[in-house]
Amino acid sequence: MPTIRVELFEGRTAEQKAALAKELTDACVRVLGGKADGVDVLFFDVARHNWASGGQLWSDKAPPAPAAE
Repeated sequence: MPTIRVELFEGRTAEQKAALAKELTDACVRVLGGKADGVDVLFFDVARHNWASGGQLWSDKAPPAPAAE
């Protein structure tokens, strides 16, 4: 079964990561078959100053707008 590497900006909670790991695992089992314990999810927290898109560091971009309620 697969190993899924998730790279994301630091700051997500353990609860958010657990929920994402469950959803990714469930999707793999549903689509690929096999058992949940065969799916590995690895999280890599990356600081915004260590990630650039379009030649610009994310730490230099405006902060994201808060989510609407």
